[in-house]
Parts: sequence; structure tokens; C-alpha cells
Amino acid sequence: MKLLIRSNEVLMNELLFQPIADELIIERISNLSELSLYKDAAAIIDLLFENTEEEKKLLAQFLPKPVIVNSVCDTLQEIDQPFIRINGWPTLLKRKITEAACLSSTNRQTVETIFAALGRKTEWVNDQPGFISARIISMIVNEAFFSISESVSNKEEIDIAMKLGANYLYGPFEWGEKIGMNNICQLLTKLSKNEARYLPCDFLTKSVFPN
Repeated sequence: MKLLIRSNEVLMNELLFQPIADELIIERISNLSELSLYKDAAAIIDLLFENTEEEKKLLAQFLPKPVIVNSVCDTLQEIDQPFIRINGWPTLLKRKITEAACLSSTNRQTVETIFAALGRKTEWVNDQPGFISARIISMIVNEAFFSISESVSNKEEIDIAMKLGANYLYGPFEWGEKIGMNNICQLLTKLSKNEARYLPCDFLTKSVFPN
């Protein structure tokens, strides 16, 4: 089975972090205009997806084969294409479980087979911004920024405390840097439009937009 991947080095390494099946052939592409050269591929995973009209038009040419996009913030309803969303934030992509959303059951079995070949189980969740884990991590990072703003402690101590006390893989600030504070802030801002509890801390916003 041939699988097309559009990715940078960091996300590519995370996607291939788990042992993969021997029968899986990985072809990395740098430009979506190259899709026409790979008509024999079973599916494409676009880890650099940005939900632009140009990208969606190019990816739609690959349908009805599975088009799997890394879209943590934008939902399938907003993308308005029969794609499959996954949570591909840095550090979360290497897990043994892949959070995914799909509005049609047509390609679900194929997608599950693909991620099984990548050493993962597919966890289907509702088509909502942030899936599950990205929402939780964003709130943890946000609360850490509130702690800084209230002079509870400093970044280094908070990171150490959460790793030692809560057994987190990374401290909140360390995790936010790896994921990208801009991604955290974007998701929180979007979620806060419907639920005020997600409103990003001013310190977080200023770290992303210093001016």
C-alpha cells in the first residue's frame, strides 16, 4: 500500500515514530501539484494543511480516495470537503492513538487500515475544534500563563512541578513551545467565541502577538 505524505521533518519523524508495516510504502511530496504523479497511491496525509481554497482544490482531485488533513482548529464543516481530519499537532502525532473526525463512513475502514499500518489505533471523535486532547492541553497551557500573571511561580518551576507532580511528558510552557503558542492561542480564541472559559490569558496572547 502506497501512502503519500506532505510534511516537514518534525511531523514526518513523529508520524513514523511507531513501527510501520512492511507492506507500507511511504512517498513524501513537497507540493500538492505533484498529486497527479501518484495515481496508484491509496491515500494522502497532508500534515501541512492550511485550509486555503487553492489547497482544497488540489486535494479534492485525489478524491474519492481518502484525503487526510492535519486540521486541529478548523472543522470539516468549515473545510467543506469530504476529507478526514486528524490531530497532528507536534508531540501529539507520535502517539499510538490518532484522533480523527469524518462526516461519512465511506473511507473509515481504509483510514483505520492506514493508521494501523503506521502503528496506531484510530479514535473517531466528533467534528469539533481541537478534538479532545488539543482542547485539554490548550487549557493547561492557558492556566499556566494565568499562574505567571498572578505571580504564583515562574515558567521553569511550573514546568518542573507538572512533570514531577502530574507525570506530564512536558511542562505546560515546554509543551506550548513544542506545539506552537500560536496554535494554542488560535484554538483558545476560537473556542472562547462559544465558551468564555477558553478565553486566552493576556500573557499568552502577548507572547504570540508582542506588539
